[in-house]
Amino acid sequence: MIIVKILGLVDLVAAIVLILSLFGFSVPLQLIMFCAGLLFFKGLFVFTGDVLSIIDIFSCFVFLLSIFFTLPSIFIWIPAFLLLAKAMVSFVSF
Repeated sequence: MIIVKILGLVDLVAAIVLILSLFGFSVPLQLIMFCAGLLFFKGLFVFTGDVLSIIDIFSCFVFLLSIFFTLPSIFIWIPAFLLLAKAMVSFVSF
């Protein structure tokens, strides 16, 4: 049960990093890459049947694209809110 809370914390940190980058804060590249890597590995749970892991893979690609391109804000808000929702469900469940 504690692993669900840790994975929820990863979602929360990734959502905060996305929101900070949206508002123009300088987020270190290492933190962006770390969050993208964690979300990618969390997204591999899609092969076990967890449909919501698609959100993690989509968010990983948004992180990686945000390094090289300036994305429209809607492409940042959608994964940020979905990750926040997943984090809150992880903290409330069990």
